[in-house]
Amino acid sequence: MSPNSEISKLEALSLTDCVAHMLNLDTSEIPDDGGVRLRQWLALGNLGLVPVESSENFEWPGRFLGRRSDSGTWVVLFGVPPGVVFDPSENSVEGAITVDAAFVLAAHNPQTTTSVDRAAYIPGEGVVEMISVAEEAEAPMKALRSAEALANCGLKGDRYAQGAGTFSDPNGRGYDLTLVEAEALKELNAIGVELDPADARRNIVVRGISLDALIGHHFRIGDVECFGQRRCEPCAHLEKLTTSGVLRGLVHRGGLRADIISDGEIHVGDAVTGIR
Repeated sequence: MSPNSEISKLEALSLTDCVAHMLNLDTSEIPDDGGVRLRQWLALGNLGLVPVESSENFEWPGRFLGRRSDSGTWVVLFGVPPGVVFDPSENSVEGAITVDAAFVLAAHNPQTTTSVDRAAYIPGEGVVEMISVAEEAEAPMKALRSAEALANCGLKGDRYAQGAGTFSDPNGRGYDLTLVEAEALKELNAIGVELDPADARRNIVVRGISLDALIGHHFRIGDVECFGQRRCEPCAHLEKLTTSGVLRGLVHRGGLRADIISDGEIHVGDAVTGIR
């Protein structure tokens, strides 16, 4: 076998491993050619590999496939900015890497798949365990007993209320407030990744409520009305500011991005309730 064909085979096998990881399947169930047979097999499941035109600048708030520039093998990346969450090679690394090609694993018909089951709207009722703000991007989070919520702005004293957060976007939604479940942080610590709740860099730590169930719905924190926009997924930037393993451990458990609809005070101990 020539060097080129050996690299090609390694690339195909790593792509198979990564697709299996994304679909939670055993590699034996997936064609290992990395080409036509793989694509035809995916098509039977309403899926396809969509190539990314500019992989070095690609941003996607979910899992996607990237080919490592240093080894030519494939990895699974996640977050904005992206970091490695699965690498089948022996050269596995945490955090950001350089890629020279990328694919998104996408549904042919999006109407047959949904990321959040809107029909199963059972958020429960939670409680605020912690409130945190940071005055500047990347500055340490400061825990508070209460904070003033400003409609269409954020928490008074927080970098996002000032439009100075790392991901601030004056034309975007969901930047007023971030929340995370205390249960998700506990699970992170259980797998050996030590992270203080304030270091999760979310404004509100809640307990007892499903934040996913609030996506697309209005809810209240005490008397303050909010609207759940989307998941607040982890990324390589969060891992850089905290510790190795945070990105991988908080995939789809990173919390919620929300808009603040009404002014008011938020206190530790306030109830968090959904509004149908």
